[in-house]
Amino acid sequence: MQFQLNTDSTIQGDERLAEVAQTIVTGALGHLTSRLTRVEVHIVDVNAAKGGSDDIRCTIEGRPEGMQPQTVTHSDTNVEAALRGGAKKLRALLDSEFGKLGRR
Repeated sequence: MQFQLNTDSTIQGDERLAEVAQTIVTGALGHLTSRLTRVEVHIVDVNAAKGGSDDIRCTIEGRPEGMQPQTVTHSDTNVEAALRGGAKKLRALLDSEFGKLGRR
């Protein structure tokens, strides 16, 4: 599985953040990572320098083998919380989609 992190100009997208993001997302997805070809994470500070609550938006796109890409978005107060929330949402979505395939 490939992992790609994208950030906007207000968030420092360095190697440390990439490692943290990959650890959080792959940890939350657990056994589902073997069914994915690629995961793309986009982190954006919606209000930039203004601040505010829930202004970090994390969009995660998971690309399951042989299926359409699945995308979720989660906003939170900091990057790690946004990553955790987005990863949990993606896991729930993929569990549902794979469950539907299993019933066919």
